[in-house]
Amino acid sequence: MTKFQDLGLSDDVLKGITDQGFEDAFPIQEAVIPVLLSGRDVVGQAHTGSGKTAAFALSMLQKIQPKQGIQGLIMAPTRELAIQINEEIKKFGKHTGIRTATVYGGQGMGIQLDALHRGAEIVVATPGRLIDHLKRGSIELRDISHIVLDEADTMLDMGFVDDISFILDLAPEERVMSLFSATMPTEILRLSEEYLNNPKQFLLDADDLSGEGIDQSYLVIKDRDKFKYLIDFIKPVKGQIIVFCSTKYRTRDVAKFLHQEKYNAVAIEGDMSQHRREQSMGKFRSGKADILVATDVASRGIDVPRVELVVNYDVPNQEMAYFHRIGRTARAGAKGRAITFVSYSSVGDWNLVKRQIKVPITDLNKEMGIQISIPDPLKRQTPSRRYGGQSRSNYSRGGRSGGYVGSRGGGNPRDDRGSRRRSDRDGNKNSYGGRSRW
Repeated sequence: MTKFQDLGLSDDVLKGITDQGFEDAFPIQEAVIPVLLSGRDVVGQAHTGSGKTAAFALSMLQKIQPKQGIQGLIMAPTRELAIQINEEIKKFGKHTGIRTATVYGGQGMGIQLDALHRGAEIVVATPGRLIDHLKRGSIELRDISHIVLDEADTMLDMGFVDDISFILDLAPEERVMSLFSATMPTEILRLSEEYLNNPKQFLLDADDLSGEGIDQSYLVIKDRDKFKYLIDFIKPVKGQIIVFCSTKYRTRDVAKFLHQEKYNAVAIEGDMSQHRREQSMGKFRSGKADILVATDVASRGIDVPRVELVVNYDVPNQEMAYFHRIGRTARAGAKGRAITFVSYSSVGDWNLVKRQIKVPITDLNKEMGIQISIPDPLKRQTPSRRYGGQSRSNYSRGGRSGGYVGSRGGGNPRDDRGSRRRSDRDGNKNSYGGRSRW
């Protein structure tokens, strides 16, 4: 493997890498860093956990000058991912004198204004809050020389494409820009054609939805039996665990159940205050909590190397969401395990996901001898395709789980500025029929 010291990085940057215990570069880093250092734009596609944050962060730290104003801008779709990127840059850049600031919705504007007033050369931001700062003049882009769009496909799904265009139109034309995305839909390619200058493309692991290094399995069970099997699967696990749920209500109930069973669990979902979300993530990252129960709001932005098991308590709303969820384990070449609980009413949705998986996946019903008996109406049901980024079903029922709300997703349906997402404003509804009661 290529060593970081062979990529043309400065001694100050290399010291930060060494402090983190790294010596060999991952493929995306080996490919991207020299190109960005040469001043050429980059489009990078690589699966989650492949090391792309370091690829653009190290290049930026190398080129930016201390105490010369804001020169680097990184845009991310969620506050959790923005915080994670900022922490990584601070670690790698601790010997460079480069300062960073993070701006995102949900945090008091005063805290961010103080950080900007103290001085920052790199700003990591969600698009909505960045625009707020641009309009009030607390951030100016005239000295920007490096721009990164991270998780561009998610920003597109969240309706940020117009915000991104607004921001990029304000930035200097002379800049080095990179765009990273797990997938490359047409809209992302169009964005890159408009705003990037003759970019070098690195489609490492393009369309690799296998979840390499992850032992994947699924279990078809009645919804009311999920609690029992969750405990059975987490009991023998020594490392950390993430449990992904479809709704904020489900997340709260699963976390409460785990507390009752004496497990050290924390929860994160869209309606929590930013302070509570940061508290939960802090406990999990530091190892003070063993289990994180989360909606898809946290499926990107979690980089915890000790995650041994991911449990999809509910089948996710989109095929790609499955791979972002399970990508929280097996980080940076480690091994991990992912188990998906498939309720009878979600079998059709699970089949859509399963078609995208390129590696063998274990059928735990066969392995454990668990018989399933799906009612005839569900067998005949044709699974609905996704619409507006969410399932069309909105059937809800009561019960011990505190109200299963189908598979509509658990995050707050507002962007980081609190405005309705464009998919909702444009009339994309998701009430196209109900789920079966099974």
